[in-house]
Amino acid sequence: MSDRIQKWKVLEEQDVSPSSWFPIIRHRVELPGGHTDDYYFSPLGDVVQVLAVTPENHIVLVRQYKHALGEILLELPGGMQQKGKTLLQSAVNELEEETGIRAEQEQLIPLGRITNNPTKTRQLTYGYILFNAEFNAVQQLDITENIEVITMPAVEVLDLVKDGKIYVTDSVNFILMAALKYPEVFKP
Repeated sequence: MSDRIQKWKVLEEQDVSPSSWFPIIRHRVELPGGHTDDYYFSPLGDVVQVLAVTPENHIVLVRQYKHALGEILLELPGGMQQKGKTLLQSAVNELEEETGIRAEQEQLIPLGRITNNPTKTRQLTYGYILFNAEFNAVQQLDITENIEVITMPAVEVLDLVKDGKIYVTDSVNFILMAALKYPEVFKP
């Protein structure tokens, strides 16, 4: 690859957030050609998701209302990286809180990382897969959460992605990554 593409130089940074729930940063930047401009983005923080596979090759999904979209969605369990916790600690915590599946960090296998909108947000989502997932704890939902846990055969989950019925970007990506890396899980 050439060195034709260069990073922008940050001249000034200012927090212009309307609230702690939705941070916004303004950067005064100098582009490689010398032009300066204001650039706004949201450093939302990183996210974790877990594709939990039961011994029967069923995938654990969560169904919940997402207010910004105004829709009830089907997706993989997960959430924001928790303050003071590593990505793996956050992943096992979110999995247990949302689904009632307790796992150890060592059981999670990384699927990869994705970014949804790198033009306007600073946020990476890290995906993990857990094999032999068992419901061995109790959901511990936040006050704003109302989650229905659903399990279905992996091949049917893949069909829901193909049919556009699962359309949350990170969930789609990690389901497809898992299908590519572990095709035996998704066979009928």
